[in-house]
Amino acid sequence: MHTDAYRPEDIRALIEPERVHRDLYVSEALFRLECERLFRRSWIYLGHGSQIPQPGDYATAQIAGEPLMMVRQADGRIAVLLNRCAHKGAPLALNRAGRFERALRCPYHSWSYRLDGSPLAVPMPEGYDGTGLPGSTNAAGLTRVPSAEHRGFVFARLAAEGPDFAAYFGAMLDCIDAMADRSPEGVLEVAGPPLRTLIRCNWKIYLENIPDAVHAAVTHESAIAATEAVWAAWGEGAERPVAIEQLSPFGAGSGFVEDMGGRVYPNGHMILGTRMSLHSHYAAVPGYEAAMQQAYGEARARRILGWSPQNALFYPSLAIKASPQTLRVVRPLAADRTLVESWTLRPRGAPEAFVERTQLYNRLVFSPMSIVAHDDVRVFEGTQRALQASANPWVSLHRGFSAAEAAAAPDAGGAATSGSSERLMRNQYRAWLAALVGPAAPEGCSPATGEGRPG
Repeated sequence: MHTDAYRPEDIRALIEPERVHRDLYVSEALFRLECERLFRRSWIYLGHGSQIPQPGDYATAQIAGEPLMMVRQADGRIAVLLNRCAHKGAPLALNRAGRFERALRCPYHSWSYRLDGSPLAVPMPEGYDGTGLPGSTNAAGLTRVPSAEHRGFVFARLAAEGPDFAAYFGAMLDCIDAMADRSPEGVLEVAGPPLRTLIRCNWKIYLENIPDAVHAAVTHESAIAATEAVWAAWGEGAERPVAIEQLSPFGAGSGFVEDMGGRVYPNGHMILGTRMSLHSHYAAVPGYEAAMQQAYGEARARRILGWSPQNALFYPSLAIKASPQTLRVVRPLAADRTLVESWTLRPRGAPEAFVERTQLYNRLVFSPMSIVAHDDVRVFEGTQRALQASANPWVSLHRGFSAAEAAAAPDAGGAATSGSSERLMRNQYRAWLAALVGPAAPEGCSPATGEGRPG
């Protein structure tokens, strides 16, 4: 189906206040529209500056079918460029990450560019005398993509025109600050390559799961039972291993989930766990709290370490955890294929045990071979297949809905909700609809209480 087959009124009909139509997950035509109108015009997470520490270092990614690379320039700043030679269109960066020595050189015909993408040299230049090359787009260098960096987090916007970076994320940038401030030096670094999982499901199925605290005790029942059995075998008085500490909270009851708290923000962003999370009661890492107090003072260190939400979602591409310090990147590939990358971050100045704990969490929870991720992937892929069924084409998002919500949208300070409310998901689809066809109705304001804001 061509994208023109969906008229604005057809797309609006797919989103109701309390449910969404299955076409959102299975239609390739809608997926192409998402690439054009949502992923090209939004600020999408590209990578972390610590992946490219030296001039000439690069890292590549694909957004909405566009091949991109971020390159560290000679002046230390980061350029985001289209990974496509202006000559024949060959990629200059052939690997996920690497290094250019002094210049970007195309491996096809050796056209070369400076680290900022500007043209440097064309081989056999006399062959172009008297031609139209000098005034053409081919001679202008590599296409530079609008980008922004915040505390090392690099975002790109494919469209030349679009929302301002700070306005698009608003108060959500506080979550990145809170994460970076967990480093005694205020600096984060990637700790090795990510875990990558190719899931045969629509990207929105995965994104809905990020604020879904209700599913954990059900979907991961077998993993919780295995954890409890292993721990019981250790006997009383044994020191609880980190793996047990990280897996046991998945069995938290409905009362805990309800009380976790959540907050929705404009443009689809949200925080799950504004009051507490499954990560709130990890044992202290020896030496870490002392290093934080020395860096920030006792009072501020306590505030930083006391705020550890379950997930903060930077719609539509990035989810971060302040503790353990992980980030997940969602890369849609097709209507039924999604690549998820899970990265470990190292807080510079923190004990190595802090990083080891995060790496263990990633392997236990996000690795495609983990007993937790296996449960999720099986459900995600099964849901994708089952949504092809002809009966009941609607997906329920009713939990926690109120009539007042339908008439209001979160203001810049966000709107509070419970940890179990599906408003955290409905907020994503309000942003989705606005991106594809514009707001369905004038947006009102919900009172901001300040709850959930890192301090």
